[in-house]
Amino acid sequence: MLSLILTESSLELVPKEIQNHKSVISHCQKLGKKPSEILLDNSWHFAAMKGIDNEIKRGRPDLVHFSLLEACSIPLFYEKKISVYVHTINDKVIFVGNDVRLPKSYHRFAGLIEKLYDEKFIQANGINLLEIKDMKFNQLIEKISPDRIVGLSTQGILSSCEDVAKKLTDDSCIIIGGFPKGHFSDPIRKKIEYLVNVNKKSLESHIVISRILYEYEKTIFM
Repeated sequence: MLSLILTESSLELVPKEIQNHKSVISHCQKLGKKPSEILLDNSWHFAAMKGIDNEIKRGRPDLVHFSLLEACSIPLFYEKKISVYVHTINDKVIFVGNDVRLPKSYHRFAGLIEKLYDEKFIQANGINLLEIKDMKFNQLIEKISPDRIVGLSTQGILSSCEDVAKKLTDDSCIIIGGFPKGHFSDPIRKKIEYLVNVNKKSLESHIVISRILYEYEKTIFM
């Protein structure tokens, strides 16, 4: 089965070092939640995030939402021919169940992920729809054990989505960043066998995902 990993994803709870910042506290008061219970979001926590590690890669959970909707709302997913994972910037992995139907509303999605962080899994009829674990990227790769790892990045060799899709096998793994700016860190980059760039100009992750997966669908459904 084809695998897709959104890696170093901008999806995390507010870190301890900024939980007492006034912008975080103000936002939490509006939500009626504790700082440790909400997602880091630079729309609300921009001032608090100044100077934190990997600042440019963090605080954009909406981008992860867009990407997951693209990957989990297509025939490839409904036919259970792709496994989707979210590896976060702080080394947690979300396992996306084959039967999950993610909310289209971002606010509902944020609430769902906050609940997932608290309860560790979301179930329906005894089946895990979402599960989160402490897991490094290399551990996830070992678990998936793909025969080919393809990374999508502006630092890669220029290619077309069609050509990339034709080279994918059932046991391939596609890696794409779940962050707004920057590039893969060295540990991620070292695991990638083929690094490709599918457009001369930078595209957002959800656009690349939709184009690659559509081209892959054409190779198996058409």
